Amino acid sequence: MHHMSKEKNSQIVVSGGGERSNYLASQENRRRKAKGKLLHPPIESHFSHLSTPERKPRSWSSLTQMLVHPKRRFKRSKTLETILHGAHDPIDDRHVRSLRQLLLSEGLLDRKHNDYHTLLRFLRMRDFDVQAAKDAFLKFLEWREEFGVDSISKDFKFDEIGEVKKCYPHGFHGVDRYGRPVYIERIGMLNLDAFLQVTSIDRFVKHHVSEQERTMKTRYPACSLAAKRHVASTTSVIDVKGVGIRNFSRPARHLFMEIQKIDSSYYPETLNQLFIVNAGSGFRALWKALSAFLDQRTLAKIQVMGSDYQCKLLEAIEPSNLPSFLGGTCKCSDYGGCLISDKGPWNNPEIQEMLRAIFGSEEESESGESTGTASEDDMVSSPWRRDISDLSTIDPRELKRSMRMKYLNKLVSRKIQALDAALQETKMKIQALEVALEDTKLVLQGLTQHIQGIKIRGP
Repeated sequence: MHHMSKEKNSQIVVSGGGERSNYLASQENRRRKAKGKLLHPPIESHFSHLSTPERKPRSWSSLTQMLVHPKRRFKRSKTLETILHGAHDPIDDRHVRSLRQLLLSEGLLDRKHNDYHTLLRFLRMRDFDVQAAKDAFLKFLEWREEFGVDSISKDFKFDEIGEVKKCYPHGFHGVDRYGRPVYIERIGMLNLDAFLQVTSIDRFVKHHVSEQERTMKTRYPACSLAAKRHVASTTSVIDVKGVGIRNFSRPARHLFMEIQKIDSSYYPETLNQLFIVNAGSGFRALWKALSAFLDQRTLAKIQVMGSDYQCKLLEAIEPSNLPSFLGGTCKCSDYGGCLISDKGPWNNPEIQEMLRAIFGSEEESESGESTGTASEDDMVSSPWRRDISDLSTIDPRELKRSMRMKYLNKLVSRKIQALDAALQETKMKIQALEVALEDTKLVLQGLTQHIQGIKIRGP
């Protein structure tokens, strides 16, 4: 869920010269507070600098060549790593280092979650109070362990998704004008009785967590590559036509509150903007009760609108990325409907291959290492886990060799798996033939005995 407040985005402009320190201090104060009230600009504002001269975006082919051409070196502009990781703000760097050092000093930071973006999200969540961010981050780690998030990401299968979407239409569909993924729900069409017949609330919550993990690991990087700038949040649209207090039952409230708790506590700062549309008088009465459970940071990102919402949506989302039932031009007729298609850059084969090349080795190395605590050097221990300042040292030839080896290894692995599967199938067929042969022998023995009996009895 995500919304853009009416407040102006306060972005950091890094200036040069002797006034730098005074400038940064004043910018920090401006960004953190205004008239005693906290500002909540989109998280992407932490990864861009207005003082950087605007350059013509690189073509998609040039980004691809940065990965595969053996004689090209990464430019000083660091285009690829800036797109994927963002240009770090000096103020944010200071806070992230403080949080990281605090966690490391107490042996509380594991390798898997020792990354800049996760720590920054928890700092923003707690208005850059390092101790409060630490407490929230530790609760996040505890929840992941207790809920089994890693195993859900790898092993959980939500096979009933097709049936669920018939009675609860929802899904990702395209991107907004900035390039962020767009998530849509038609909660007014929720048929709770049918929903509970095809799945359970517990299973749906697990599905929601698996989708959040996919968004963090795949959708945001894919959208970043497609938009050629860093993307780190989602724009959401919820259609509440027909929703009111009377038809918002206890199971529905439980589902809403459980998902809201997970999103706000464990995936903070992933909401850019949330548009609630088709809100009638019944929903507005319900919203007064629901909004009491939402923190001010989330409320500042939500717009509740009636039936006259199309202009606002089209300001944020291109018509081609907005379903026709919300005033856009897309119908996704080839895929059974917009909320079934999962339309977006994350399903582009070329982008998928680039992401596998960039992050594949990291996943492989993590699967083979113990889950111990991190050290201060862990962030630069591998070319695939480096911050922006280190990525520029990667040699494209090294990257291409890694891509080739990874591709060959996968190819060999797939062939071995296919041969193994064929061998197992052949064994099963042989066993079936052996059983059939034994049955045939028994039948023949029976026929032989019958024939012999006829011969003995004679005519």
